[in-house]
Amino acid sequence: YYWSNGFILSVFMVMQIITGVLLSFVYVGDYLSSFFTVMSISNDSFCGWCLRYWHIIGVNMLFILIFIHMGRSLYYTGYSTKGVWNIGFLLYLLVMGEAFTGYILPWHQMSYWAATVLTSIVDSVPIFGATIYKYIVGGFSVSGDTLVRILSVHICLGFIILGFMILHLFYLHKDGSSNPLYSFVNLSDLVYFHSYYTVKDLLLFNIVISLVLFWMFYYPDALVDIEAYLEADPLNTPVSIKPEWYFLAFYAVLRCIGSKLGGLILVLSILFFIWVPTSGKISSFSIVRQLNFWCIVSLFSSLIYLG
Repeated sequence: YYWSNGFILSVFMVMQIITGVLLSFVYVGDYLSSFFTVMSISNDSFCGWCLRYWHIIGVNMLFILIFIHMGRSLYYTGYSTKGVWNIGFLLYLLVMGEAFTGYILPWHQMSYWAATVLTSIVDSVPIFGATIYKYIVGGFSVSGDTLVRILSVHICLGFIILGFMILHLFYLHKDGSSNPLYSFVNLSDLVYFHSYYTVKDLLLFNIVISLVLFWMFYYPDALVDIEAYLEADPLNTPVSIKPEWYFLAFYAVLRCIGSKLGGLILVLSILFFIWVPTSGKISSFSIVRQLNFWCIVSLFSSLIYLG
């Protein structure tokens, strides 16, 4: 059933793109109107609240599925198929960028200050950081011009992710998937995808959809910060500025380093460490490989908790 996660992940990503496109029909990327437009979608539009909360809860579920998917690949040496792993890791980075740009668009207190904090980190990069910063924010600070640029990037990234998903699937069918024994079999040893795996995929998909619906109808604001219901105010800094839970591990690293540049370098080092777990082809039964995997999981979970 661990191998069914990729199918569910793909469906959820497509659903996020569809709900995002529908929301973009009524969203206004304006400094003065964005927050009230989002509130109007939830309060005044027909079933707008359902569409918006599905998009919010969907991104949380998407990252849960991504972490499970990457964890399974790390545990069962999925990184041995270089093409699949490299494109998959690039997809993870693109989804993080997509999630962050989408978090800014409602233009509430937390999204505004999250944009301010992240762009200030870009500004701290020596030599060319200040130039990149001005291109990102469209001026000397986060403003309405920033919001317009973020909206364009958010829409474009969604379709770029869709393209890389197709490429990821192509390499998966070309190179084959990993297995616990790390064995390569002939075509005569394989089983048909239907109906052996379609039944498992549909069963888990129905379970996950049921969880999302329960989450949306009973606890829609479980992971929504209270600052998300306050309009962005550049003159009023929130008491605690923190990102969504799937960014907390990297946020914890940035907070523990006094220098913004040093924190950025450490975050990139951690991402590089996860991207290149090992250069050898090691069985999933290897004690060294299992210790390496659980160290990564423990470290990442601890950073999320501390963040």
